Amino acid sequence: MFEGTHNSDGADALSELRNYIADSGLKPGQRLPAERVLTTELGITRNTLRKALDTLEREGTIWRHVGKGTFVAATGDDLDQMTRSPIEIGKQLTPFKMMRARLTIEPAIAREAAINASGEALVHMDRAMERAHTATSWKAYEVQDDEFHRAVAEASDNLLLLSIFDQLNLVRRAVAWGSVTRQSPGPADDHPSFSEHKEIAAAIRNRDPMAAQEAMRKHLRSVAGRLFGEI
Repeated sequence: MFEGTHNSDGADALSELRNYIADSGLKPGQRLPAERVLTTELGITRNTLRKALDTLEREGTIWRHVGKGTFVAATGDDLDQMTRSPIEIGKQLTPFKMMRARLTIEPAIAREAAINASGEALVHMDRAMERAHTATSWKAYEVQDDEFHRAVAEASDNLLLLSIFDQLNLVRRAVAWGSVTRQSPGPADDHPSFSEHKEIAAAIRNRDPMAAQEAMRKHLRSVAGRLFGEI
């Protein structure tokens, strides 16, 4: 791509490396060629290349994984697009498919929560359940229902799982739920989710991963059944 100039000037090497990344069309997350390829392509020494790579890493243009290579990082625009994408997905997703996605993901998160939950996470779950039970409107209840499910994700003690849950939640909020109607202004005292949440929390507190996974699956199937019928 570039003619070999064997230029030892670090500033020129850095500029050529920037141009190489821009002209190659590499997207965020894609890996750069190996150093031996880049030195040939750019016509610079390996030492000069590594200095240029160090500069780009400090700037956040690239990131390096030992043993796997060097990758293009996401820019601010890319991150904005990543943030917007769940909303765009939600606009194209039906409530039914949203529930199918939750059934795939959240039981596995509950399983991890049973393995890793801290005392603080258990308190957070209990607090959300108490507040949900005293909610006088569906809107107030749903805020606490949201808090309970996020507390379960937090209890997994896994930042990636928590991030996946948050992305899932962003999509859920963007889904058009207009076809779903409520028969009462708020949840009754015997609303099924109250006992279902208790079952999930108990399994997590008892450090029973399979029971937690099954309790979450049972709960989400129950929610789906009330909204759409059998799922």
